[in-house]
Amino acid sequence: MAAILVAPDCLPGTGPAPVLESPYLAMLDGLHRYADNLAARLAAERREAWLRALDGADADAFLAARRQRLRTILGAADARRPSLVSILRVAPASDVLAQAGRVTLRAVRWTVLEGFDAEGILLEPAGNPRAALVLLPDCDQDPEVLCGLASSPEVAPAALLLAQAGCRVLVPALLNRQDTHSGLPGVRMTNQPHREYVYRAAYELGRHVIGFDVQAACAALDWLGPADRTASGILGYGEGGLVALFAAAVDERFGLCAVSGCFGPREGLWQEPIYRNVFSLLREVGDAEAVALIAPRTVLIEACRHPEVAGPPVPYDGRSGAAPGRLTTPHFEAVHAEWDAACHLWGLAAPDQPSPPLIGDGSGDAWSRAFLQAIAEAVDGRRIGTSRTAPRALATLDTAARQERLFRAMLGVTQDWLREAEFRRAQLWARTEPPAENTWNSLRDEYRRQFWEEVIGKLPPADRTPCPRTRLTHTTERWCGYEVYLDVWQDVFAYGVLLLPRDLKPGERRPVVVCQHGLEGTPRDVIEATESVQAYRQYAARLADRGFIVYAPQNPYKGLDHFRSLQRRLNPLGLTLFSVIIRQHEVTLDWLASLPCVDPQRIAFYGISYGGKTAMRVPAVLDRYCLSICSADYNEWIWKNASAHHRYSYLNTGEYEIFEFDLGNTFNYAEMARLIYPRPFMVERGHHDGVAPDEWVAYEYAKAFRWYDLLGRRDRIEMEVFDGPHAIHGQGTFDFLHRHLNGPMPR
Repeated sequence: MAAILVAPDCLPGTGPAPVLESPYLAMLDGLHRYADNLAARLAAERREAWLRALDGADADAFLAARRQRLRTILGAADARRPSLVSILRVAPASDVLAQAGRVTLRAVRWTVLEGFDAEGILLEPAGNPRAALVLLPDCDQDPEVLCGLASSPEVAPAALLLAQAGCRVLVPALLNRQDTHSGLPGVRMTNQPHREYVYRAAYELGRHVIGFDVQAACAALDWLGPADRTASGILGYGEGGLVALFAAAVDERFGLCAVSGCFGPREGLWQEPIYRNVFSLLREVGDAEAVALIAPRTVLIEACRHPEVAGPPVPYDGRSGAAPGRLTTPHFEAVHAEWDAACHLWGLAAPDQPSPPLIGDGSGDAWSRAFLQAIAEAVDGRRIGTSRTAPRALATLDTAARQERLFRAMLGVTQDWLREAEFRRAQLWARTEPPAENTWNSLRDEYRRQFWEEVIGKLPPADRTPCPRTRLTHTTERWCGYEVYLDVWQDVFAYGVLLLPRDLKPGERRPVVVCQHGLEGTPRDVIEATESVQAYRQYAARLADRGFIVYAPQNPYKGLDHFRSLQRRLNPLGLTLFSVIIRQHEVTLDWLASLPCVDPQRIAFYGISYGGKTAMRVPAVLDRYCLSICSADYNEWIWKNASAHHRYSYLNTGEYEIFEFDLGNTFNYAEMARLIYPRPFMVERGHHDGVAPDEWVAYEYAKAFRWYDLLGRRDRIEMEVFDGPHAIHGQGTFDFLHRHLNGPMPR
């Protein structure tokens, strides 16, 4: 490596690097291709695993485990309250909303979870009902539409028709896609659909807006349905069809499941609205597998037009931040292929039952006469009538007020879960208290496995030879810099810039500081002086000036929706951006350790902002980082993500990819610091950093400090607070690096 004194065009032992205008863009393009290929492979593996399991002796145990796993990832595993129904008074002397011949319509409310009651319209026929049905509209349809109380040329009054055929029908109201209440009044309102806003808070806490709907439907059956499951069913269209499919899959009491306009392959889930983003769903269950979970109960599928959703509400009056996502009618060929797969699985799960029928060709409206006839015949073998009596409305409901109640109740429950999260984490970590070295040594690998595999998501190791390529890009009096490309997987590479001091002596091995940029940053940002990026303060170059070898990696959180959509691709596979980042850093560490001028035992990590998020997660998994410094990010991270009451919250910003499923109940920043222990760990914090208030930072840091201190390592943890903004300070942290890396001496 003495050859670097003359700054060759590329480093010894490496090939020439390509000259790319935007290395990060090439990286993201490759990662999207990799994610596409991975999704296809995992879908095939999922289907094959189901076929093997259903053909095996332990099929029942397999189905029970999958059913429980689906409850968990849908956020529908909480115990419900005893279900009580209230008939709402809609007029001074009456609780009758409308009358349609022998069918009475009433507004009802029923208990679901503590703090959350569902609402809807109950249609009761005279006499003994043929069946008890929960009928879910699309979330942008009021229940009144399906009850014939509001006209819609495209939607038949399915609930009224089934009630007049003798069925007791409940039509719940679903939280809609409007943005009226999404935001923090007085701070920032957003254009997020209500479903997205609740999704964000719930997802961080291991729940889901879909879970609310599933729980509401199951709670309805608690009081609505008879004990005999063959006389109860759940039906749904659009968003309601998705909920119906999942509810029947997890609750075996539904004897009938009818799905309209929302059945097909789920591999395009990442392009749909984010409130459909279910972590690891595509590893566990597709629509065909959901049908297998319902077998041998009755399933009916209608291929019809799906409600079109072009995206979230258009930004207006300063309201923005919603995630992109659209819904279109699935291609009939794709629906038919998924139906074929469902029939194949059904043949194994319920060989003595006829396969589910597919009704329609994808071009018609929902709730066709043929579909309703099939539902009626599935109930008791009788056909639905051809005539109906229009309802005579006796009162009207305030549907806007009902939507606000749903939104406030769901959001309020997420805040209850947020308050409980600290205690759930404490329960998870109870085995480690009080801290003891021997106990922690025996448990650390288990906690690290859970963090990596269940929270971050673990990808397979790199399967390509790194084939390092380098190119001289920077020269100064004290150091020279090289772009570095390293292969990871097909289509995927790691990229960064290596700064090598010019005074390296032959045979000398020095420590390395890996300097990680923040959101929308590049390696050059931490090296070069630019007016547009003030926060970095050239800290990589300053450390190289002090004699450290410095490496500045490119992490894939640049490119706005281009990188955020990568997170969307990964989440349904049980993966995150950090699943990729960890493996890229692993390859980078291997290569750095191979350099003759590097001491592989002294490779440190120092990241700011999104790089600070990296500083908490990557060294928690990769032990080869000998220390970690988190700058301008460390705080009470779960409050930061899920609080509906603080102006610092990500609920109200455009970072829709930031949320990590169930992190709140498992690993806050103090717990991540435990995984870094016993290696040195430091927090750098500016008083005026808008990430979070000082109190949040101090509160979370105190928990990490306690851990280190009680284990006798007080000298290895430190926090420097300076009078400044969201930026590198580079004083206490630089001293920390010199002290714990044992050199070089500051210049």
